[in-house]
Amino acid sequence: MTDFLAITGGRVVPVSGEPIENGTVVVTDGVISAVGGPETPVPDDARVVDAAGSWVLPGFIEAHGHLGVHEGGEGWSGDDTNEMTDPNGARFRALDGIDIEEVGFRDALRGGVTTAVIKPGSGNPIGGRTVAIKTWGGRTVDEQVLSLDVSVKSALGENPKRVYGDKKQTPSTRLGVAAVLREAFVNARNYAEKRAAAATKGEPFDRDLTHETLADVLDGRLAWDQHCHRHDDIATAIRIAEEFGYRLVVNHGTEGHKIADVLAEKDIPVIFGPMLTSRSKVELRDRGIGNLALIAAAGVKVAITTDHPVVPIEQLRLQAILAVRDGLPAKTALEALTVNPASILGLEARVGALEVGRDADIVVWSGDPLAIDSDVQHAFIAGRPVVEPAAGDDEAPRIVDRWERFGRTSWIR
Repeated sequence: MTDFLAITGGRVVPVSGEPIENGTVVVTDGVISAVGGPETPVPDDARVVDAAGSWVLPGFIEAHGHLGVHEGGEGWSGDDTNEMTDPNGARFRALDGIDIEEVGFRDALRGGVTTAVIKPGSGNPIGGRTVAIKTWGGRTVDEQVLSLDVSVKSALGENPKRVYGDKKQTPSTRLGVAAVLREAFVNARNYAEKRAAAATKGEPFDRDLTHETLADVLDGRLAWDQHCHRHDDIATAIRIAEEFGYRLVVNHGTEGHKIADVLAEKDIPVIFGPMLTSRSKVELRDRGIGNLALIAAAGVKVAITTDHPVVPIEQLRLQAILAVRDGLPAKTALEALTVNPASILGLEARVGALEVGRDADIVVWSGDPLAIDSDVQHAFIAGRPVVEPAAGDDEAPRIVDRWERFGRTSWIR
């Protein structure tokens, strides 16, 4: 039986197009099937949400977080962010460490975040494979996966220097970190050539998961998410990417404004942030919220990150609000939460905009989400309600708990 949902009467902001006053969004079996004005036909048997006086937007995307692999309130037992035992962790996968019962997932929904790209941490020069997931809805994390083929996380700068320098092993300097990356890519290229030769000859070939992951980066199947703050580390990231020809995405980029023209010329996007932090280490000395506006003004495609739990994921929108205060155009701020992270990380066929054919990940706000007093009223993931309005004026919107989706009234008998 076909399931229809219609959200009517609100200010519909597709982000990829102009806002529509008194707009209508129609959803068919979890996919957006129509976006238009009040004349848009609504199926007779549709569930109708009256959004009059509200704003209707695509769900926000956290482009760089550790949701579920660094569990809030769990201490060391819930921290699986970094496997800091091997400088080349390309074979590690964030997916294997995600706990979808982590409290941060509920926080994400309260902040209008419906998609998160989960990344291994920044202690290793090569941290591992990332994964894009929806922030609610599955019995297991596998049922929330949006894409397994997103990127590989890598780190330059202070973090890997400190981790392996303390162990008295390579890499203990920026030179060493760069050398680890180059050696890893040379080995992966040699592996791919030998694999291709064996396939041509019909000969058996021993697989190596580390080399295979990096070969996927060299082939363009996976992006390279490069943790780097200082402008010199960003320059190193560019240098190595051009040596090996892979698709570079700068993560953090807090000094990206110093070489923003270079980033723009080379069409290298920046996932900027987190912004609500102190200058806790040397490479953050010149960090500033206003730097994002300077990077975007140069023509760089930008997204915004909380780096959850460094900044709680529900504050993704607050960071955008502060960036607007410090010079980022409001339109760019909304793009940095939606269409930009989707396109940067290859998710644009599914999420990031209210467009026909994309997943019905839709959030109804009480007003402009870039106004500090706006709240989430409704949220849907693939057309399913995950946040519902408060029962009373003094109550918060209600998260639709997981067991309700699966026909249970509680996990407890």
